[in-house]
Amino acid sequence: MAIASMTGFAREAGVTGPVHWAWEVRSVNGRGLDVRVRVPPGFEALGEEVRGRLQRRLARGQCQLALTLSRAESAPRVRVNEALLASLIEAVARLPRPEGVAPATLDGLLQVRGVIESEEVREDAGALQSDLSAAGARLAEALAGMRAEEGRALAGLIAEQLATIAALADAADACPARQPEAIRAKLAAQIAALMELSAFDAARLHQEAVLLASRADVREEIDRLRTHVAAALTLLEAGGAVGRRLDFLAQEFGREANTLCAKANDVALSRIGLDLKAVVEQFREQVQNVE
Repeated sequence: MAIASMTGFAREAGVTGPVHWAWEVRSVNGRGLDVRVRVPPGFEALGEEVRGRLQRRLARGQCQLALTLSRAESAPRVRVNEALLASLIEAVARLPRPEGVAPATLDGLLQVRGVIESEEVREDAGALQSDLSAAGARLAEALAGMRAEEGRALAGLIAEQLATIAALADAADACPARQPEAIRAKLAAQIAALMELSAFDAARLHQEAVLLASRADVREEIDRLRTHVAAALTLLEAGGAVGRRLDFLAQEFGREANTLCAKANDVALSRIGLDLKAVVEQFREQVQNVE
């Protein structure tokens, strides 16, 4: 199962009789699932039906669902009252025609009131409901499909960022400044400088140096970064609605990156920490879009 994005748009439009209609739905990031519906009066039940379809297909996101209707301008439907016209023709044929009076013509008979009838084209309410319901089902699937497509792109970006975080953790682990020999040498130089200035208790000074060295060690942060990377990759592979758990891991990544920067005792390690904070922030922004 792949991950899905929370952002997307879908539209379904058509014509039923004289009515033009269009469904539209937009979704953006949200902590939970919230589907808001706007439909014309009399179509509330249909709006709830489509809302239910969206709720069954989605897990998170704020959705705006709207239905618009408009009546097409059309000429009235014309019908000839053939029975009345036949009666007129029969009646005219029986009547004697006075001299000088032209015989009745068809166009003249058609002008007699009631021979030609016109009526407004009315929509079929049942057909309209059916078309709107079917379109609502397609709309929900289209939105879910678009969010899934964007989710595939997101998964690729997030995987690249996780690879960068893992590489930076390796770089921090291999940084010469955090090797025990380098730490001892730096502390020894600092202690020697202090001893030249005034007298210190050598034993006490040694204890403080050991404490400082342990506090400067970033082994735990590196191990936790690697653990979080593995957990995030597992979530990506599992797919589904994993956005909240990825967001939690983004917070954990940020915490470890901040601690690593605070403990850094060398320019090279500080640079790695700053690069790590930058990619963690990019990771956090991307997972905000994951369902």
